[in-house]
Amino acid sequence: MSEPPATEAVQSGLRLNLRIISTVIFNFASYLTIGLPLAVLPGYVHDVMGYSAFWAGLVISLQYLSTLLSRPHAGRYADIWGPKKVVIVGLCGCFISGVCYALAALSAAIPLLSLGLLCAGRLILGVGQSFAGTGSTLWGVGMVGSLHIGRVISWNGIFTYGAMAIGAPLGVLIYRLGGLLLLSAIIMAIIVIAVVLALPRPAVKGSKGKPLPFRAVLGKIYGYGLILAMASAGFGVIATFITLFYQDKGWDGAAFALTMFSVAFVGTRLLFPNSINRYGGLQVAICCFAVEAIGLFLVSASSLPWMAHLGALLTGAGFSLVFPAIGVVAVKVVPPQNQGSALATYTAFMDLSLGITGPVAGFIMSYAGVPVIYLLSGLLVCVALVVTLRMRMKSGV
Repeated sequence: MSEPPATEAVQSGLRLNLRIISTVIFNFASYLTIGLPLAVLPGYVHDVMGYSAFWAGLVISLQYLSTLLSRPHAGRYADIWGPKKVVIVGLCGCFISGVCYALAALSAAIPLLSLGLLCAGRLILGVGQSFAGTGSTLWGVGMVGSLHIGRVISWNGIFTYGAMAIGAPLGVLIYRLGGLLLLSAIIMAIIVIAVVLALPRPAVKGSKGKPLPFRAVLGKIYGYGLILAMASAGFGVIATFITLFYQDKGWDGAAFALTMFSVAFVGTRLLFPNSINRYGGLQVAICCFAVEAIGLFLVSASSLPWMAHLGALLTGAGFSLVFPAIGVVAVKVVPPQNQGSALATYTAFMDLSLGITGPVAGFIMSYAGVPVIYLLSGLLVCVALVVTLRMRMKSGV
């Protein structure tokens, strides 16, 4: 007796998800190497090494700067070499960052050398993550086909945020058990396991066509990137300033608000895995912007903690599908041989937005108060909503 169509569909979806997970798991490994030292290094640089808070912040920020600058190169090499090679190169960069941390721990008696090694490790880690992240996404697309690119990007995001959420507290625990040297050894061990698992996986070929120059790719996708950047500001102010918002109100529970945001973010991606294919990227993005804007306005106007909790929840749910929804449309406006460059350049707009949001919002907050940054972020998301509506009307979709 043949299986019912619903059962066959479930099994087909499960097989599809497993094929995607088999590649994006390598981005999970790369993000673990980011998450593990994230809560450790600032305190190590400031308290153990004796450097100022500026240097502690710089050590962390160098990785984000390096990731931003190397994104387009990661995409270009993924198009030329194929995603598997780019993933392995990226993982090797993550491994080298672990080596630098170990050398920094061993040279603690020479603070300047130790600081230089930490900075080098963070710079190399940024390059490694951009290569591993971009490559694993395109590897997944090559495995299941471009029709499912939205699902691949969604799973990639789930593993990314999952690794960060697991990595930070786990890194603190490891550091307490064995210091920076043990932490660096764990990082290197994770990457060795990831490379061993990646090598036997089937590769997908890079495109044979002649790639467009970077300027041409940027010209085709910058509009989509700007929309992503505007939406990312909402994520940035929740992640960076929600603790200060709760302190300003005299409330407890900022950590719970961040948990609500994260649960909504991951839950939305898990609950609506096929929404982009079914309704189209622009339509999904329009709904997402509306929900995210409502969440940010609710946080700004909240007079009770439960309102801020609900606002954080709606912001996470709304922002969840923005990246894959707009990304699906952005990638399709370039030839297949440029999909890697398009995806990497598109992602760089989010990196840039998160890098700018912190200082700009902090400056505004110092003059106008904390709630206003959530109001302004909500208005910015509304601008993204209007622009996306116009795009959808022009495309006739």
